[in-house]
Amino acid sequence: MIVFFISGHGFGHASRQIEVINALGARAPGLPIVVRSSAGRELFDRTLAVPVEFQGGACDTGVAQIDSLRLDAAETVRRAAAFHRTLPARAADEVRRLSRAGARLVVGDVPPLAFAAAAMAAIPSVALANFTWDWIYEGYPDELAGAPDLLPALRAAYAQATEAWRMPIGGGFSAFPVVRDHPMIARHARHAAADVRAALDLPADRPLALVSFGGYGTSTFRFSSLDCLDRYGVVFTSGTAGPPGTTPPGVVEVIEARMYARGLRYEDLVAAVDVVVTKPGYGILSECLANRTAMLYTSRGRFVEYDVFVEAMPRYLRCRHLDHDALFAGRWGAALDALLAQPAPPESLPTNGADAAAERILEMIG
Repeated sequence: MIVFFISGHGFGHASRQIEVINALGARAPGLPIVVRSSAGRELFDRTLAVPVEFQGGACDTGVAQIDSLRLDAAETVRRAAAFHRTLPARAADEVRRLSRAGARLVVGDVPPLAFAAAAMAAIPSVALANFTWDWIYEGYPDELAGAPDLLPALRAAYAQATEAWRMPIGGGFSAFPVVRDHPMIARHARHAAADVRAALDLPADRPLALVSFGGYGTSTFRFSSLDCLDRYGVVFTSGTAGPPGTTPPGVVEVIEARMYARGLRYEDLVAAVDVVVTKPGYGILSECLANRTAMLYTSRGRFVEYDVFVEAMPRYLRCRHLDHDALFAGRWGAALDALLAQPAPPESLPTNGADAAAERILEMIG
């Protein structure tokens, strides 16, 4: 039995660990796996290829988002401090779960609770991530002044891990006793771009831009104001179809349930378009890298990972910044033109991290 503790913040943590679980299932069919996470169950149901026992519930508090592009630093620190103040009691409760499950290994991405509980249960544990929460929260020094015990609590828990597997483009990891570099975990398209465009009724005669802002959606955009619809198709996904006539010509709404019913996944859509318009997060960045799709990105607030991404992305990805004013005013055309005129990036990153993780995990459990 392997137990995965997965942060519920955003989609990146869950999407990459699902790839690891699928790779494990391909190598060791029938391997019992438990997932502990507050991430949306529907993501697991849609993309897991193997059965798991899903145990919902918060493993950490992540970052308090106001919306897709803004966060509340004070509330972020307040929630994290309140949660981790009770870490010993939470870990003891998790020990009972681990014992009942007969767990042999804990994998965490990257809640400190995972490693505190594993150590208390005398079970080996591995952190598999590109950042650590203490590194993220260090970016809020003024807010941390009222929570002096938070970072020491996180680092004490991280220090109890057996080791950490650090993916590229991130930071932190100073508290872990053993750190090993690990390839990026990414979701790769399984269908040809032309087939995806045909299956989803996407235009085949023009470049496509996919609007991707995670769980907060696209409700703040006025697609009718876009200045690029004469030469670009703009695509967005939604859970349910909007009222008829609300989507202007040149804009295509893809209903997620229909996409999955056709045997397609989100990464197939990423690979089928020319550009993703987004905020940089690990999930969408890794998919653009793996599928060689350009990224038109905007800033995402005070999140230290963003600065690291912006510095690293031009080495591996065709990308260009679009400020909030231009984003919401619909002035996308010039930026899209310039982005698609850029040469290929000078370097590439291996994106076989799921397979590499599965092999390492199976070695650890013998």
